[in-house]
Amino acid sequence: MRDLHKSEVLGSKRGLMSWRPQYRSSKFRNVYGKAASREHCFDGIPITKNVHDNHFCAVNARYLAIVTESAGGGSFLVIPLEQTGRIEPNYPKICGHQGNVLDIKWNPFIENIIASCSEDTSVRIWEIPEGGLKRNMTEAVLELYGHSRRVGLVEWHPTTNNILLSAGYDYKVMIWNLDIGEPVKMIDCHTDVILCMSFNTDGSLLATTCKDKRLRVVEPRSGRVLQEASCKNHRVNRVVFLGSTKRLLTTGVSRWNTRQIALWDQEDLSMPLIEEEIDGLSGLLFPFYDADTHMLYLAGKGDGNIRYYEIGSEKPYLSYLMEFRSPAPQKGLGVMPKHGLDVSACEVFRFYKLITLKGLIEPISMIVPRRSETYQEDIYPMTPGTEPALTPDEWLSGVNRDPILMSLKEGYKRNAKIVFKAPVREKKSVVVNGIDLLENVPPRTENELLRVFFRQQDEIRRLKDELSQKDIQVRQLQLELKNLRNSPKNN
Repeated sequence: MRDLHKSEVLGSKRGLMSWRPQYRSSKFRNVYGKAASREHCFDGIPITKNVHDNHFCAVNARYLAIVTESAGGGSFLVIPLEQTGRIEPNYPKICGHQGNVLDIKWNPFIENIIASCSEDTSVRIWEIPEGGLKRNMTEAVLELYGHSRRVGLVEWHPTTNNILLSAGYDYKVMIWNLDIGEPVKMIDCHTDVILCMSFNTDGSLLATTCKDKRLRVVEPRSGRVLQEASCKNHRVNRVVFLGSTKRLLTTGVSRWNTRQIALWDQEDLSMPLIEEEIDGLSGLLFPFYDADTHMLYLAGKGDGNIRYYEIGSEKPYLSYLMEFRSPAPQKGLGVMPKHGLDVSACEVFRFYKLITLKGLIEPISMIVPRRSETYQEDIYPMTPGTEPALTPDEWLSGVNRDPILMSLKEGYKRNAKIVFKAPVREKKSVVVNGIDLLENVPPRTENELLRVFFRQQDEIRRLKDELSQKDIQVRQLQLELKNLRNSPKNN
């Protein structure tokens, strides 16, 4: 009897031990967020009050770009990163758009090239002069017209130079080849407004979320939908590819209106691998994934906090690490590319937080606490660098290639080999899939009518400029002819 009792006690102990949570050894479990001091923030910026669900901010290793509030048309600031502190009210702006600017993104391979899209139906490419702007810039190096309604998103290809995607409120995704300044593909599989686009590591797949409550994985060059999920219990808002793990993460809203995240297998979207409730707040959740550390950051629009997790390859897949807390609500967040981080401080991620009420941009560094001051190779693996792996023609012909990696050990060296050459525009019609996109599209609303009017005004201005140039050339030729006639003949 005593032996039987002993075995029962041992069995119950074993049972209790199996229910204990397993201790996870992780080098990122103590990562903490550190907000920059006031003198290292960017102050006095009239951040846009637009309610569009974008970040309105883009950062690279040299410049910070922020969409600003402006009367008539749309504008954004481009500030060199070392120029912290108070920004003067008359600081030069990029103000060429006729409607509100809805999204901006830096070219990952050419540091002074930025793309913007707007309610005026255009996508524009801007070249920032060395040292930043000295006066207002109104002339873009390239203006791209092809959408019939406002353009809400732009996204650069991660491995190919000069391939840009734009998504409009006409439910179309356009793929632009900037070498020729024309659209080369139109993805036409969405039935409502596209909310988010995300490329996988080599840019061979595009994930999209849409207002029609569907998550799609698309082959961008053919426009073919490879996988589609109809999310009834998880209304998707944002999507991000989790590096090369063949997984996707979406943020959205559950049927009980709580904020939620879901993890998906990219090859089977029939059911999410996991769904996790976050909280009952209403702001949109922005996901950010760091493929080098396998860390996921979740930041809510209008929240002051940023939660972060570690993502594993086996169940439970998602491990909560910690939360950075702040009383100031964020409107959006810019993210510094890896090669712009301070490796000497063991910084693994850096946000640029937009605080609208204060007109402030606050850098927030995510740091791995280490005592040693030497380079920490285990937290800085080789990372995608600033050199493209493909040309537009190679990618469009079907070639896929992983990003060219760089080490952060020697510190970032600026690569000035690649420069942007704007194509000479001769063609006056844009034909994609047999449709001329610049044909007159009947405006549906008064706003669209205004946008068409602004576009025509731009075209008239351009033609007038061309005509005046031709007049000057004709006058010069006439003068040369007259000089030839009047010159004494040499015998």
